[in-house]
Parts: sequence; structure tokens; C-alpha cells
Amino acid sequence: MDYQAIYQQKLRSPDQAVLVVKDGDWVDYSQTCSFPQALDAALARRSGELKDVKVRNAISMQPVQVVENDPNGAFTYNLWHCSGIDRKYIDQHRAYHMPMLFRHCGSYYSKGYAPVDVAMITVSPMDSYGNFSFGLTNCCTQEMLDAAKYIIVEVNPGMPTIAGTAHDHIHIRDVDCVVECDLPIATVKNPTATDIDRKIASYIFPAITSGCTLQLGIGGIPNSIGSMIAESDVKDLGMHTELMSDGYLDLYMAGKITNRYKKLNRGKGVFSICNGSRALYDFLDHNNEILSAPMAYVNNPATIRELDDFISINGCIAVDLYGQVSSESAGTRQISGTGGQLDFITGAMEAPHGRAFLAMHATYTDRSGQLHSNILPRYSDGDIITTPRTQAPNIVTEYGVATLPGKATWQRAEELINIAHPDFRDELIKAAEEQKIWRQSNKR
Repeated sequence: MDYQAIYQQKLRSPDQAVLVVKDGDWVDYSQTCSFPQALDAALARRSGELKDVKVRNAISMQPVQVVENDPNGAFTYNLWHCSGIDRKYIDQHRAYHMPMLFRHCGSYYSKGYAPVDVAMITVSPMDSYGNFSFGLTNCCTQEMLDAAKYIIVEVNPGMPTIAGTAHDHIHIRDVDCVVECDLPIATVKNPTATDIDRKIASYIFPAITSGCTLQLGIGGIPNSIGSMIAESDVKDLGMHTELMSDGYLDLYMAGKITNRYKKLNRGKGVFSICNGSRALYDFLDHNNEILSAPMAYVNNPATIRELDDFISINGCIAVDLYGQVSSESAGTRQISGTGGQLDFITGAMEAPHGRAFLAMHATYTDRSGQLHSNILPRYSDGDIITTPRTQAPNIVTEYGVATLPGKATWQRAEELINIAHPDFRDELIKAAEEQKIWRQSNKR
């Protein structure tokens, strides 16, 4: 079959392609690096002729044109998970958050909760067999495409080709329309670690042993852990993560990740979405040591438990004295999203030798220069609880580790106050006494 001929038959300009969008449609951009830059700009140019078009995405990595250039209010932007750009849009009441668990994200599409009239995603160039790789975003792409009434692929030579455990490509026969784009795939700068990040990392690092499998979030703390691993005699680590970032690239280049002893997908590092540097994208292109996989597989606690010696390390914003964790909002202000945090905490607890850590700075300083504790007596300002107290794992600050599983309320209060900033400990003890979760014999 002449796949190139079919390709040419379906090839359109971005402006021609988006004419399929009608009033009231749901348009899906998939997530993160699948963002269709040329199609987004073309759709924004129709602002004056469309109304009530809902656009769905997650983790925007560049300005979104249906938000930035919509003088007529034609588009409503909806987000499964938020980046810094998305946070700004929500603050400005130009976007809305969609609460979810990453492991269930595909089910929202397959069960009809998230309708899709038009899907627009960035893919790698077509191979000789008619296939386009999903590249950096496996996630729930297949479920989203299965739900779509019309599919447009934006072919970008900068999207790497990455093999997957499943749902890693789409064939030209299943595509309704093709557009081409040579704009650079968006990248993310690797955050710089602070002295506090390095101190926190030093408390977590002893849990990492040769042969274990790692799930790392992004930020200065995971980067600090990566640096410690690179300088240590720890070796033969495995990778199983929802998000692959440059922290993993550094570990691969240092020879620390081999996936040699993984109990599942042995010899293969597994991720579901990826964003980072261009060097990371180039490293992944046609790399047989790494597989993408659907979020329903990667984040499934039943999958994670099979990895046995599994270590999950993520960040959080605040925790109260009961062990309730907020990792996605400050009061009612949306910061990020639940994502996969609860998925991996659950999976790590079910893994025979699994452990999960949530890390944060003990304090933050507001715009007026006033210091505040990130360990709170209780939540009262509408903060979103990401991890309930029944699943709270090890909480880490620059003052130590609070191990919460199996602990009574008075034990939790004591452990958490011990890792709070010293300036706030007395008032936290007073609050714990008022809340009747402070035992008289507790340490002071």
C-alpha cells in the first residue's frame, strides 16, 4: 500500500484543518509535549466565528493561543494538570482545572465522561509502514483518540520516535487529517537545587539502594538526589515513572540506571509522559532501552507492587498535624494537580519493599517578607487534600523525616512538629493540645 499517497491525500494547512471545529465542540490537545502548536494558532484565528468551544489539555509548556488571542471569548480552556503558565491562566480566570487521578485519566475518555469531538496532537514523522509515534506523550493518548470523532495529527520532525509497551502510535489509516509543523518542541529548564533541597535530599538518600526502582518527581530535591546517586556507589537502578525529566537523563549518563534487576519490564526504563531538555528528547529517540506506556499501566498500584523494591519521591506544598497533605493548591488557588502522587503512594505501600516520600521546605516567605510554616495545625482555607491522612507516607523537610504510616494522631503530631521550623514548634504544640492530639508525655 502506498502510505505516502494516503498521507498526501489527507495533508492540509493548519487553517484548512481546523475548519472542522464547530460551535460547542470539545477539542482535545492531549497533554504536555503533544501540544499542537500550529493547530492551536490556527484555531485561535477562528475566534471571531466560533462560540462555546471547549479545549482540553494538561501541563502547557508555552503560551496557548486560544487563551492568549481570544478577544471574542470563543474558547474555554480546561486543564487536567497545571504548569506555571496554566496557573497564571487560572489566576486570571482564563482557564479551569479538571480534578483527576492520572491512573484513571484514560477511563474518563473510555467511559464517556470526557467527550472529544476533535483531537489534535503532535506526532513524529510517519515511518515506512504508515505509523506516527506518539513520542513524548503516551499517557492516555490512545483512549482520547478512541473517543474522538475526528483526528488531526500535527507532524513535527522534532518529536522523537519512542517504542512503547502499548498504545504508542497511530496509523495513517486512522487519521482524518494531517498538518505539518517544524516549530521546536517546547523544552523545560532543569530547576536548580538550593541548599535546603540538598539537605532534604540527604535524609531521603539512605533509602535508595542498588537495584531498587525509582520514581522521581521534578524539582531541586530530585535533582539533588540524582547528584548524590551519581557520586555514590549505588548502581543498577531501575526507572518506572509517570514523568521522565532530565534528572533521569543525568542518571543514565552516569551509568546508574541499567534496569537490570527490575522485577517487571526488566532491562527497560518505563515512563508515561516526558518533558525536559532537547538533549533528553534526542536521548529518547529510537532508544531501545526505554519504553513509553499508558498511564493506566504506569500508575496502577497493581503494576507498582510488582516492582517490589520501589522508591517514590515527590513534592508537596503543606501538611497538617493529622497527616493530610496538600500538593496542588494554596487555599483555593490551584497550583498544579493531583496527577499521580496518590497513585505512587498507594503503589509503594503495596509493594513488598516499597517506600514513598513527600518532600517540602519547612517554611515559605510571603511577598511582605513574613515567614510561614508549611506544617499547619489543620486546614481551614479551602486547601485541596491530595493525599488523605490514611495514606500519608514519609514527610521530609530540612529538619528530618516524619514517618506517618501506622501512627496514632498524637504520634503524627509529635513527628511532624519535630520536622517543623523551630520558630513554629511551640505554637504547633499549643494547637495540637487544643485539637486533643497532643499527649502530655510527648517531647517538647
